[in-house]
Amino acid sequence: MNTDEPKINRCRILGVLDDGEASLGRAALAHLQAAQLVIGGTRTLALFAAHIAPGAVQRDLTGALSQVPEWIRAAQSDDLRVVVLATGDPLCHGIAAYLASRLCIEAIEVLPNVSTLQLACARLGLPWQEMKFASVHAKDAGDWLPGSTPAHGLYALLRDIRQHDRLAVLTSPDNTPDRIARMLVAEGLADDFEMAVAERLCQPEERVVSGLRIAAVADLRFADPNVVLLWRTRLRTPQVLFGLPDASFEQRHPEKGLITKNEVRAVSLARMQLRADSVVWDIGAGSGSVGLEAARLCRLGHVYAIEKNADDAAIVGRNRLAMGIGNHTLVHGKAPEGLQHWADPDAVFIGGSGGELGELIAQVLQRLRPEGWLVMNFVTIENLAAAVEALKAQGATWDVLQLQASRSKPILHMHRLAAENPVWIVCAQAGQGTTAPEVSA
Repeated sequence: MNTDEPKINRCRILGVLDDGEASLGRAALAHLQAAQLVIGGTRTLALFAAHIAPGAVQRDLTGALSQVPEWIRAAQSDDLRVVVLATGDPLCHGIAAYLASRLCIEAIEVLPNVSTLQLACARLGLPWQEMKFASVHAKDAGDWLPGSTPAHGLYALLRDIRQHDRLAVLTSPDNTPDRIARMLVAEGLADDFEMAVAERLCQPEERVVSGLRIAAVADLRFADPNVVLLWRTRLRTPQVLFGLPDASFEQRHPEKGLITKNEVRAVSLARMQLRADSVVWDIGAGSGSVGLEAARLCRLGHVYAIEKNADDAAIVGRNRLAMGIGNHTLVHGKAPEGLQHWADPDAVFIGGSGGELGELIAQVLQRLRPEGWLVMNFVTIENLAAAVEALKAQGATWDVLQLQASRSKPILHMHRLAAENPVWIVCAQAGQGTTAPEVSA
């Protein structure tokens, strides 16, 4: 270690609360008063204006977060004392982690405060050590629509809500308690939770409202800033992750059969080599059985599904809602149209091609992530032959499995075996010889 290297003035990131000076310890207050550059939001700079040295430069980070690391670097190169004001605990969904990832760790020092999430729990006497802390304190996400993709600002929160019984959520002026409540209503979770809202903590106007019904909150407004607490009032039913019976899925009537049967579905999902965070495409979704079961297995991933038949697409949507699945996006359309808007997949299932099999296979092989799998089901010799020829033309590596299952059925006081239709399962990976699909002018 070279002890002759010059030491830089570390940027102090101070956790503050809305009761101002009373929230600061002696060391934090001394750093603030001695600072030559103070960075903070509009509200926090105004709150601590009396404790900032007259000659200190103040910079408002509102809407300028990406510039903050450069402000700090420039100040440290001039050997200036820098303070960043952050609400609560800067390491709990705060700015400290962002700055630490962009500045060397020796360049900062965090002086944390109590998180506003902890304060909200304290007001209600709720232990928080097993509570999931979450945040939607970001740009305007817009209201939630069922089937939204991971790009939606409330997507991660919904995933957390489905997996946890107690949550504390940092909100924002746009992503408000009523917006969260409307999302729960849209996802059929309104009767599963109660909500509390803690407004303006540590301010004279502080108010904590608890025991709120979700449906009622959907039409209420609360003073900003606020924190949301959610707790489950209806126990979660343990979910089967794999091998759901066919009867679990609504299917088209009067005729049934637009579903990948249980035995074929199990083998197909196994061959897709899914991980918890896999991105999956379900092309020709039918009743949605493969994609919905994949969504359960890939709880940290996402499933994109497409179905051309309007009645079947509606059935997929109802199956998704009935199963309480949030990481699944359905498009009513005909593949390959629209696939360019989806994230690159780790696995693709084709249960129906709509006559565009060759082009579809070419596009999928181009988009598959490294080591990704394409799995296809066929019941006709012609489609099997077309798929094999397309895979050969693309230089893919592939194999074919014929699956023939029989199920027991009663006959008088005994049982017989009734054969299901044989299915060919074609599994492929992109080879080095895979070529890009032709694009017409």
